Amino acid sequence: MVYFEQLKESQDAWEVCAEALAKGIYSDDHVKFFCFQVLEHQIKYRHGGLSPAQQQLIRETLMKWLQGQLMNSQPEKPFIRNKAAQVFALTFVMEYLTHWPKFFFDLLSLVGLNPHGVDVYLRTLMAIDAEVVDRDILHSPEEVRRNTLIKDGMREQVIPSLVESWYQILGAYQQSHPEITCQCLEVVGAYVSWIDLNLIANDRFVNLLLSQMSVEDLREEACDCLFEIVNKGMDPTDKTKLVESLCQVLQSAGFFNVDQEEDVDFLAKFSRLVNGMGQSLVLSWTKLAKGGDVKAAAEALRALETKVPLLLQLLVHDDDDISANIVGFCYDYLNVLKQVRYTLLVGNMDIMLAVMKKLTYDEEYNFDNEGEDEAMFVEYRKQLKMLLDRLAQVSPDLLLEAVGRVFNNTIQRWQTASFMEVEVAIRLLYMLGEALPASHGAHFSGDTAKTSALQDMMRTLVSSGLSGYQHTSVSLEFFETVVRYDKFFLVEPQHIPNVLMSFLDHRGLRHSSPKVRSRVAYLFSRFVKTLHKHMNSFIEDILSRIQDLLELAPPENGFPALLTSDDQLFIFETAGVLIVHGESPAERKQALMRSLLTPLTDAFRLLLAKLASEREEERQAALADCLSHAVGFASRTSKAFSNKQTVKQCGCTEVYRDCLQTFLPALSCPVQRGSLRSAVRSFLHRMIICLEEEVLPFVPAASEHMLKDCEAKDLQEFIPLISQITAKFKDQVSPFLQQVFMPLVLAIFEVLCRPAEDNDQAAALEKQMLRRSYFTFIQTITSSGMNEVLANQGELLLSVSCGSPGFCYPGVENIKWVWFSRVLSVCGGKDGMAGFPDFIYKHIVPACFLAPLKPSFDLTDAQTVLTLSECALTLKMIHLRRGPEFIQYLQQEYLPSLQVSPEITQEVCQVLQQPDAKVLKNYMKAFFQRAKL
Repeated sequence: MVYFEQLKESQDAWEVCAEALAKGIYSDDHVKFFCFQVLEHQIKYRHGGLSPAQQQLIRETLMKWLQGQLMNSQPEKPFIRNKAAQVFALTFVMEYLTHWPKFFFDLLSLVGLNPHGVDVYLRTLMAIDAEVVDRDILHSPEEVRRNTLIKDGMREQVIPSLVESWYQILGAYQQSHPEITCQCLEVVGAYVSWIDLNLIANDRFVNLLLSQMSVEDLREEACDCLFEIVNKGMDPTDKTKLVESLCQVLQSAGFFNVDQEEDVDFLAKFSRLVNGMGQSLVLSWTKLAKGGDVKAAAEALRALETKVPLLLQLLVHDDDDISANIVGFCYDYLNVLKQVRYTLLVGNMDIMLAVMKKLTYDEEYNFDNEGEDEAMFVEYRKQLKMLLDRLAQVSPDLLLEAVGRVFNNTIQRWQTASFMEVEVAIRLLYMLGEALPASHGAHFSGDTAKTSALQDMMRTLVSSGLSGYQHTSVSLEFFETVVRYDKFFLVEPQHIPNVLMSFLDHRGLRHSSPKVRSRVAYLFSRFVKTLHKHMNSFIEDILSRIQDLLELAPPENGFPALLTSDDQLFIFETAGVLIVHGESPAERKQALMRSLLTPLTDAFRLLLAKLASEREEERQAALADCLSHAVGFASRTSKAFSNKQTVKQCGCTEVYRDCLQTFLPALSCPVQRGSLRSAVRSFLHRMIICLEEEVLPFVPAASEHMLKDCEAKDLQEFIPLISQITAKFKDQVSPFLQQVFMPLVLAIFEVLCRPAEDNDQAAALEKQMLRRSYFTFIQTITSSGMNEVLANQGELLLSVSCGSPGFCYPGVENIKWVWFSRVLSVCGGKDGMAGFPDFIYKHIVPACFLAPLKPSFDLTDAQTVLTLSECALTLKMIHLRRGPEFIQYLQQEYLPSLQVSPEITQEVCQVLQQPDAKVLKNYMKAFFQRAKL
């Protein structure tokens, strides 16, 4: 391989390869393929440097190789023919406009009707399409211009001859070489998008294509070719005529008799063709209607209506691929119906029934192990849902009536009906929720006809006993629908006890399928959140029934848990909602919350002790995982509290303080630090919101633990916690902040200054994010008005000015300059912080001038220009706070020290004194651009 790469790169090896191809020296397929690769590399990257004689050699080589193909009894392998076609196409692109205008004539005169030659000719045409036309390939502006010139030249000079060659090939090889005929049909389909359509859409050509629709080996490619012809952009009236003429011929040839066709692969192609024809008619009608051509628009509409029976046959076909290919036309047709507001909706009810039928699962659908086929059906169902939504917009009453009929007929006999029928009946009721939308899910108020129908169906659903149907798809659909229409139970709360039981027993949370149990855990939490006010009398019974689902599963106990830890989060949240929003007095709420959380804290203490003494790493990870779950569960219960129901009002402050007391020691655990710290930190975030100032006594100790042995990621996650405390409690935490500030700064800079390998991008990104978090934190302090925290922090100001070694990223740098401006406005005046003026002139002013002069400061980058603007505003703020003293310093000391000329120094000082900051920003950009030259 190394040798081959050297051959590619050498100056003259391509000539050896060219000779080998022209003379047919080698018989080994891989050697021949490589020779073409070398030639390809030469044409692609070095063509411009070749002499006219060398370019002529390439042309002669290709033609001699092609001549050799005509004489061979057997064609080359397909991979060699494809590579040869690519090289022909590349040569064409490079030379057609200059040295080889007769490219196609040379090819055609050489190959004639020789099948081996025609094969290479057609492959070359497809390779040219890929190089010149294919819109999926990104081209440079220069290539786009070149490709346009090539297409223009081809239209003027050769396209009629190419089309004639295609016609001859299609006629000559239909019987003897169907594979060549298929290739030719593909070429016609590819080229028809940009050549004169009249060359193809004429009687002789279309009749030839239609005749090939009846040849089994050719009809799929013929379908695709006709599809491309129909998709060609053209005048709407002409397009309508073209589609109609095609349809008449296809219909008279029997292609519209879909039921009699057994070849599903062909029908999938035919369905795509009908979809293209239908969408073309819709587009024609839209253009004609907008243009005011009433007569032509009416003709297009009539043409559309005549296609509806065929559309329905294809839509309702047993094969989903055939049905899916016609969905686009169906959707567009419904859109037309919506716009014309027909009183007689042609096929509307039939489309509804077809969609309802096609939504039904196949018996072969594997619910336990969903693979590619199942994923495709799920996608197909989404397309059908779009049709249902559009049907609802066209005729909501009709849809409601149709769904009601299917639903009631099925549910009345659910015990004997197949799972597919039952599932789709409930699914249709579920889908009405989006098809007939209601504000905030209020489906049971407003329009009486709609609310009455939905209420009747929901009543039937929850009182039919159908929740006990033993199939996962039906169980899931039942619970999904109950929760989608949970506001039904506000209207008829008498059904709540029965539905609650279905959630809690073998039909829901204890179902045999883990998939059902998992989904029901989430749906149950939603159900309870909506209806908690109606559950007061059931609270303790529910808590008792779900008690075993609230247990922390110890690692490796040998018993598979009913719910995963993620599912348990929803159960804990549900329990919290029931306790917090119940009507019990605060004492009872406290007792219930304590009985919910005490098993977690007890288990946490035991597991933490085990972890500290455990030596096996895998076991340590399992214990840490379990500990993290315990903290997460406790944290999730706190989501039940709100502004109306606070922790304090519910009497639960002491319960959560006890949790904090239990969890905080995990921060100093010497093993599995990352996951434990993360869990406890998340809990602290929640407690800052829920416990308010009650959390403050725990913060210093927690911070001390979290600042020990830090990595960049630890600090990056710790800073938001401190920022949250700062923003929420402000002056209350000032003493703590003053105490923790320098340890935090030192920990940050200790991490930032650690050496890292040059190519360690992950470490570089972590440091970048840490520095950003740091500056954001400084900003939080200043914006919270806590300047006393900064008053004696000389090292802090130096750290902000100097940062970590090297120039930092623009996004981080912006925050730094914003902070400079803020701190200058607070501390930079005559009565500001002692020693601050000295700091301004020693650190801030140099930073303003030296940072933009660094090579890494890219003045063409938008983010960097933004940083430069912030830098200019910082200079402006210094002038506002220090006045003439600053101007004098720049004129007499600083700018001369940078070897800035007196004239430029004067300019800078004059611009600084102007009131318009925009003038300064523009000037500073120009100043640094000049300075970098």
